[in-house]
Amino acid sequence: MDAVAPAGMRRVAVVGASGSGKTTFSAALAARLGCTHVEFDALHWEPNRRMAELPVFRARVAEATAGDAWVSDGSYSKVRDLVWARADTLVWLDYRRSLVLWRLIRRTVRRLFTREELWAGNRERLREHLSKDNLVLFSYHQHARNRRAYPAALAGPAYAHLRVVRLSSPREAARWLARVEPLV
Repeated sequence: MDAVAPAGMRRVAVVGASGSGKTTFSAALAARLGCTHVEFDALHWEPNRRMAELPVFRARVAEATAGDAWVSDGSYSKVRDLVWARADTLVWLDYRRSLVLWRLIRRTVRRLFTREELWAGNRERLREHLSKDNLVLFSYHQHARNRRAYPAALAGPAYAHLRVVRLSSPREAARWLARVEPLV
């Protein structure tokens, strides 16, 4: 795993804990490469905070990543097999847990006050963040799970084709992104 921007990246999966900045980073990477940005949250969430049925979500992801060049963002294990098998590069935003949680809390508070639309008309709701299933607690546990699950999955033969870039800070991510060459 290195922090060198691989030449010829065409299909890039960006992963990391909730709040790590996957969507922002992926959008910037897709713009730099000149390709499609695929946001899995937008494919996963239905109106009224309902999750799409698994076959529907998988079909949406398969269709969105069928093209020749794209950058996806999302750490949904239920579509990992589809995305990682098709990707040529995996970028893991593996930032400090404290930074990820701070970013997530800051983003959540901003969204609560601005009433920013997320996906399918959904907005942040305070009651969801006060429950035992809140996103901050989820991200806290997801961070540790990712640090176990990603290396284990990447060690197997199914994903041996992936070029893996593990970025450990926003500064490192910005330097890496600045070295990415557009697709020709």
